[in-house]
Amino acid sequence: MTKDKKAMFRSVSLLSKLRSRLGQQPSLKDSVRWLQIQSSSSDLDLHSQLEELIPEQQERLKKIKAEHGKVQLGNITVDMVLGGMRGMTGLLWQTSLLDPDEGIRFRGLSIPECQKVLPAAKPEGEPLPEGLLWLLLTGKVPSKEQVDALSKELRSRAVVPDFVYKAIDALPVTSHPMTQFATGVMALQVQSEFQKAYEKGIHKSKYWEPTYEDSLNLIARVPLVAAYVYRRIYKDGQVIPLDDSLDYGANFSHMLGFDSPKMLELMRLYVTIHSDHEGGNVSAHTGHLVASALSDPYLSFAAALNGLAGPLHGLANQEVLLWIKSVVDECGENITVDQLKEYVWKTLKGGKVVPGFGHGVLRKTDPRYTCQREFALKHLPDDPLFQLVSKLYEVVPPILTELGKVKNPWPNVDAHSGVLLNHFGLTEARYFTVLFGVSRSLGICSQLIWDRALGLPLERPKSVTMEWLEDYCKKAA
Repeated sequence: MTKDKKAMFRSVSLLSKLRSRLGQQPSLKDSVRWLQIQSSSSDLDLHSQLEELIPEQQERLKKIKAEHGKVQLGNITVDMVLGGMRGMTGLLWQTSLLDPDEGIRFRGLSIPECQKVLPAAKPEGEPLPEGLLWLLLTGKVPSKEQVDALSKELRSRAVVPDFVYKAIDALPVTSHPMTQFATGVMALQVQSEFQKAYEKGIHKSKYWEPTYEDSLNLIARVPLVAAYVYRRIYKDGQVIPLDDSLDYGANFSHMLGFDSPKMLELMRLYVTIHSDHEGGNVSAHTGHLVASALSDPYLSFAAALNGLAGPLHGLANQEVLLWIKSVVDECGENITVDQLKEYVWKTLKGGKVVPGFGHGVLRKTDPRYTCQREFALKHLPDDPLFQLVSKLYEVVPPILTELGKVKNPWPNVDAHSGVLLNHFGLTEARYFTVLFGVSRSLGICSQLIWDRALGLPLERPKSVTMEWLEDYCKKAA
């Protein structure tokens, strides 16, 4: 039997079962959309692409486990146990890999390579986030037609029930934007396809399918929730509806209230480069950990957002702009290099860090910082805050190196993003981490689909007490 005939028979069978079930239970219409998707075999359909990829990747994982399961990946030291598990190799994360020297690679592609090969909205433009989503899920560079089809599908899924907005409205308008955003995501969970399917007894080999539905729905809807939070807090609740002619990044910018072509390009770049950063960072690891208990994508992503909201993780982009503005307030925009050095030393001697510098893994300038700097050189070279960021690039690393305690004195992604957003009018620093959260939905949800497809188990590392460590080290001496 040919592949086309198999697809036809499968479609007829599924539709027959669907009609039968819908005839008995009309309320199932919204709950079985993930089944209907299976009938498509178009190259433009992302779900069909995954249907073909998943079986071969499942076999690949089985082979690795069978042939190499006993291979040691390294030695765990007491420093690692006491240092937040730094450097431990302990997670499978398919979508991206972070190299200390090269930086992030999405499915093997560096950020400059992604900018070169992923489809853009216009010639020489920034990559479309939908294209990166396709890459993260399939490992393949999509065509412009595939990206356009995915963009259209995401727009069709971008419908947020009123009760989500009411849940946000129940909070004081003064609540932190991340609190309001996470509340909205939790409210979306009411419509989880995975939860409904699990309660009906879906076979574990099919877990990835309703997870796929939840994930694409979540990715499609979080920009609307995030934009609502922004407009509620800063624009008197005047909501801007989604524009059906715009792509994912541009639509997010539009719903926030920023429609300049350069800002649309910035948002496409921002969402793309912030989407994923392998699995060990707090938000990615939290999402994976919670999902390993078979919590649905909404519960898992909401947990990830709460990790992202910490000042040592995603909240750092807020802290950077506030710190830079404090420099300007005290020293003026035309600050000299010597004055800047003095201010940096003042910050460090005050027991504080210079936000935006250093990284837990990277040992060079963050490529995400570099591509944002290139964007600024192209579109806003004379911006005073950008010029200050450039001076910081010269001043801070030598000072941190002189301290002798910092493994990576170079700027990270957070050192630059706030200045770009500020230039185009998005000046509310408290909101910046919400932007990060919207972006991170692409990476976390992509990996979650593969977690389900590969049947990854409940995460349960072993913990020990200080007494245990002391006794062990005495015996080992």
